[in-house]
Amino acid sequence: MEQVVPWAELVDFVLPYAPPQKTGRPPFEIQTMLRIHFMQQWFTLSDPAMDGALHDVPPFREFARLTMGRRLPDETTILRFRHLLEEHKLADQILATVNDLFQRKGLLLKTGTAVDATLIAAPSSTKNRTGHRDPEMHQTKKGSPWYSGMTSLKGEGQRAALVREADAGASPHKAHIGVDVHSGLVHTVRGKAADVNDVVEGNSLLYEQEAEAFADAGYQGADKRLDAPESVVWHVAMKPGKCKVLDKTTAVGRLKEQLEKVKASARAKVEHPFRVIKRQFGHVKVRCRGLAKNTAQLKTLFALSHLWMVREKLRVLDGQVCPARPVAA
Repeated sequence: MEQVVPWAELVDFVLPYAPPQKTGRPPFEIQTMLRIHFMQQWFTLSDPAMDGALHDVPPFREFARLTMGRRLPDETTILRFRHLLEEHKLADQILATVNDLFQRKGLLLKTGTAVDATLIAAPSSTKNRTGHRDPEMHQTKKGSPWYSGMTSLKGEGQRAALVREADAGASPHKAHIGVDVHSGLVHTVRGKAADVNDVVEGNSLLYEQEAEAFADAGYQGADKRLDAPESVVWHVAMKPGKCKVLDKTTAVGRLKEQLEKVKASARAKVEHPFRVIKRQFGHVKVRCRGLAKNTAQLKTLFALSHLWMVREKLRVLDGQVCPARPVAA
């Protein structure tokens, strides 16, 4: 990540929002605070945990360009920097900057979009100032179990984990994403309460330049909604019940089955970013209260997941490593 994150570009748009230094201790460099903020996303660290890690883990200090003999950012400093990013909606700019980088490198084509949503657990604890659960996290039903929280783009491979989280008393939140079908990179992220139906957000996830959109059966009717662009052709999966009763002995039945497989192969790209943020980065439960804060974190996570997914391609394009040569027979 030291090599592939566009540090200079990220620092340039955060710098104007940094508070001016008047009196007191000198502030930490913006790049240092960005590096700390990103490590929190990669290793699922709270502000106090990040404070402790900077003292205990030398590689973390080295990556943040800090030394043990000098002053280190405490949890309050880390918290204030995160609030700075949230206040000025800079997570949107982080995602846009990373996507612009991919556009320049020819990695983001934006000719077709796959959309989906996933559930991310929200804590059910009432140990807070008001004594209530997060009022912006609502309930939704997935199959038989009920979930309460915020919704995120959801992949089929996460269902078992969600059932375990629900049994443990967790409440999910929902994140919706639009993904480039060629590269699998996310270009649009929206965080909503768990009771918002997937199809409601379907057209808002489009980039407005693509010709085709792919989605699972939960997006039936997306092309008939008032916000549906006329230039986009929707390829929505057939409902599972109808798929099961297809007559595979007829040419029409076999053709429909093959068509569903083609749709599924295009949709599969949308599952990869989910796997990265949930398995590589460990983001299986929201850390903050409120949709705005959690959506900002999701946008940062998906921007970083992009860089992780295409890190080797970026290094080759930048001349940092040589492309692999085929082995002679």
